[in-house]
Amino acid sequence: MVGETRDGLKRRLAAIVFADVVSYSRMMGDDEVGTTLAVRSRLSEFSSLAKEHSGEVISTAGDGVFLLFDSAVDAVTFAVIAQQRVIEMNNRTGASKAIVFRFGINLGDVLQADGELTGESINIASRIEAFSEPGHICISGSVYDSVSNKMSVGYEYLGAQRFKNIKEEIDVFQIHENPTSAAMTAGLRRERKGPTTSDTRDPLIDQSIVVLPFTYQGGDQGDSWFADGLTEDITTCLSKFQQFFVISRNSAYIYNDRKLSPQETARELGVRYVVNGSVRKAGSRIRITIQLIDVIRDRTIWGEQYNREIDDLFDLQDEITQTIVSATAAKIETSELERLRQTPPANMAAYGYVLQGQRFIFSYTRNGVSQARELYDSALHNDPKYARAMAAKSRTLNLDWRYNWTLEPDIAIQNALSLAMDAIEMDSLDARGFGELGFAHLYRKEHDAAISAYERAIKLNPNDADMMSDMADALAHCGRSEEAIELLEKAMRLNPFYPDQYIWHLGGAYFNLKQYEKAISTIRTMQNPSEGRRILAASYGHLDMKREAEQEAAEVLKAHPDFKLEHWVSIQPDKFPEDVDHFLEGLRRAGL
Repeated sequence: MVGETRDGLKRRLAAIVFADVVSYSRMMGDDEVGTTLAVRSRLSEFSSLAKEHSGEVISTAGDGVFLLFDSAVDAVTFAVIAQQRVIEMNNRTGASKAIVFRFGINLGDVLQADGELTGESINIASRIEAFSEPGHICISGSVYDSVSNKMSVGYEYLGAQRFKNIKEEIDVFQIHENPTSAAMTAGLRRERKGPTTSDTRDPLIDQSIVVLPFTYQGGDQGDSWFADGLTEDITTCLSKFQQFFVISRNSAYIYNDRKLSPQETARELGVRYVVNGSVRKAGSRIRITIQLIDVIRDRTIWGEQYNREIDDLFDLQDEITQTIVSATAAKIETSELERLRQTPPANMAAYGYVLQGQRFIFSYTRNGVSQARELYDSALHNDPKYARAMAAKSRTLNLDWRYNWTLEPDIAIQNALSLAMDAIEMDSLDARGFGELGFAHLYRKEHDAAISAYERAIKLNPNDADMMSDMADALAHCGRSEEAIELLEKAMRLNPFYPDQYIWHLGGAYFNLKQYEKAISTIRTMQNPSEGRRILAASYGHLDMKREAEQEAAEVLKAHPDFKLEHWVSIQPDKFPEDVDHFLEGLRRAGL
């Protein structure tokens, strides 16, 4: 729609897209002619794609392009397809000559005067493009509001960003091509307002703690996984103590790039204690600097620097954990400390492969999970009895089964079960093996065994929020939805930046209880609604809200064109046939 201002300027509401090449100057320095031709071929592809989606190229520079579209849906669809085409073209030319783009998209008014386009909306799109990570698409909150219920992609909220020369903060989301994977990824929640220590009434506040991501200060950034792994391991060790209330690793990692002090972070998360530190690795030696801050008293109660050989790492982890426990005055017996020690691998190489694998598996993408499995296999090659690697590999097979990333799903879920059992045999005190065992049993419809495994896992690690969410889903499928809701509420407290998976599970529990309005309002809070639409369609169906039910059914078919009720009957892991019938009847009423 085009309007005109009192000054004679033409005003147009449009979706604005900026895209540019990452590391363009360096590539031009290496190969000026080859880079120019490669970029031109991709920009030509963009121009053709834009025309197919009601868009137009406004201008191009050497390494970038500025486009306008009539709708936000067209703009995002174009960007997703364009990135796919770039990947295809890069696959033909090889990694050494790959051209990587980043995209920024905004929706707003564009002013036209004397053939030139201006306006703050254009500046915002440009700033978002510069903010975007290489190979990704970022969109403003206005674009998200326009497309979130209309497209089969996923969204990750990156927070309200303050950009240069832009007066207001701008909500920014990152596009995920796979909405199901996006639903599994922890991230900031747009609607969430974090609690503070002053207004928190949780009786566990005196033993509440968060371990912030350790910074890596070594010369080789390829070894930064070492700091990530140390952060995760200390978090896991603390999580095993019943007396502690430990914020999830995933929520802690949200603060990796946020410009908040440790004290501000702790107050936003509503915890009393915060652990932060740094790691420097040089050859066979490591230096770890660490401090523990009491936010209520606003003072550092413990700080230390360790200079050790890498082979001493496992003993050092135990020492750090025990010191933190003592410093926070938790009354834990020596025998309890000893019981909660992890079984280390036979060599550091195996440990290193597992830590590197963790960086890939949390992407929840097919390629990332495949890379993680290769690293876990390398760990098992170095130590065939390493329980942690077995449990981690079991998770990759579960993900292959869940997202249909394998041609042999039955074999994948069976192998996941076997690996989980092997992990438990090697280390019966590690919660990971029991968690994977519970998941495999559930989808094999071995319900009692699944709940038993999850109960053992939670007993071993009472602060694992993701484990709680998985167990809650199992409880709901076993006719115990009230317990599932209670457990999910606790998981959301432990993991304040919980993924949409938690909401998905919560909406399913309300649906099982026939609380359809609560199920609908819950699923509506998902940032990635695609996978919750089946619950929406079934809920509207049971409420006899035909128009809304049919709308959601149409979106289900858009996301899953091959959707068949018979297939869902076969994979629904419900213990009681009447629960399956209840869900299917709602879907039928919606027209599926």
